Amino acid sequence: MTTKLQCLLFRFMNNIKITFYGGVETITGSKHLLETPNGYRILLDCGLFQGKSDKDPNRQFGFDPRTIDCLILSHAHIDHSGLIPKLVKEGFKGNIYCTPPTLELTKIMLEDSAKIQELDVEFVNKRRFKKGLKPIEPIYTVEDVKACFDYLYSVEYHQFFRINDEIELYFTDAGHIIGSACVNLFYQKDTPQELRITYTGDVGRTLDKILRCPEPLPNPNVIICESTYGNKNHRPAEDFILFDIVHETCVKNKGKLIIPAFSLDRTQEIIYALDRLKNQGHLPKIPVYVDSPLSIKATRITKNFSKYFNEDIKDYMVRTDGDPFYFDNLYYITERSESKLLNEAQGPMIIISASGMAEAGPVKHHIMHSIENEKNTILFVGHCTPESLGGKLIAGHKEVKIFGDIYKVKARIEKIEGYSAHADKNDLLDLLDNLDRNQLKQIFLVHAETNVAEIFKSVLILHGFSNIILPKLKDSFYL
Repeated sequence: MTTKLQCLLFRFMNNIKITFYGGVETITGSKHLLETPNGYRILLDCGLFQGKSDKDPNRQFGFDPRTIDCLILSHAHIDHSGLIPKLVKEGFKGNIYCTPPTLELTKIMLEDSAKIQELDVEFVNKRRFKKGLKPIEPIYTVEDVKACFDYLYSVEYHQFFRINDEIELYFTDAGHIIGSACVNLFYQKDTPQELRITYTGDVGRTLDKILRCPEPLPNPNVIICESTYGNKNHRPAEDFILFDIVHETCVKNKGKLIIPAFSLDRTQEIIYALDRLKNQGHLPKIPVYVDSPLSIKATRITKNFSKYFNEDIKDYMVRTDGDPFYFDNLYYITERSESKLLNEAQGPMIIISASGMAEAGPVKHHIMHSIENEKNTILFVGHCTPESLGGKLIAGHKEVKIFGDIYKVKARIEKIEGYSAHADKNDLLDLLDNLDRNQLKQIFLVHAETNVAEIFKSVLILHGFSNIILPKLKDSFYL
């Protein structure tokens, strides 16, 4: 006699299976594996886990990279792309599909990630040597990164692209960073068995200053939805708030304004905001420095793909000098010696530098040389984890450790939340509310802390959605 379990197993064998290997119960390390009934395996993103953990989750995938047939990359941020070199190093041989801007940005982001890892391992190994421990290897090197480039394959937005005999790919603009995409998969398209699966990647703001709004989704049956800020709404990023901080620090106090900013998107947002102030006659005649090689490369690529900008900034470019990322007294620092000179120079000036959490990069040196001067301001324009240097400064710590030494916090600490590139609760609802709830059978909430995902689940239920699932690490489901 056929048991109920056997019937279920038979049914499941004819469905697509999804397993979550990262980016669940947290906001980093996104990796979601789809497997068709015929055994074709698609990896959605291959992100590096960023943050502190008792174990190093970046050393083991939980699956064999040699068995993955293709990778679809939603965007270039390291928490979505950062383990691609390890994937290739361990035997992956398939295509990596992404939009044209993502292809270019991924190259520079991964090279930078490899350099950071090599430096970090060098530092760690010095300590291990003193303890008589064996040295460790970086997860990957710059050479490993270069080996990935041949696998990158660009697909434009709004083009049906056939991955294999069963599945077609269709990218829509996610509005998160330049080139970011919602991944729409059509399984057995135009047949009675058609299944539409959407993976949102990271969703952007409805009112982004540079990018287009997130585009409508093609009515999926299953959606894997990010929910980073599903519990809150952002305040608007108004230019006058930035102007007030610039005026207080640089005009009134004659001090330095240090802005830790992520190289991709956030740096461009701040430069564009300063450009607007300059053209309005509100920016004082002080030098503005962008001190980050990665930020400079990311800005150049962003400018090269201006066709993806929204109409407001395109109109602004027509009315002004055509370049929203350059103005008089703006200097891009390319040499380390120039960066060091900024530490010795006296204000007034503005320094925009990576990293955004002030955990690494040149900005950490700028903060070290500025933090004990009450004339100066350190302005944060993005999320900082509590354990990061930025998180401690935002939390009001009176003393912080930088490069092993204790510094008193005398500089003014400010934060502007409105520059976030992530959708807030209302932005996510705008994306989902127009979907046909009768066709939408499953919603998986990912890329969020568990308490945030639970709140957003409650919000979605109030808006008429059902079958909302909060997966845990290595959970598998049949779609």
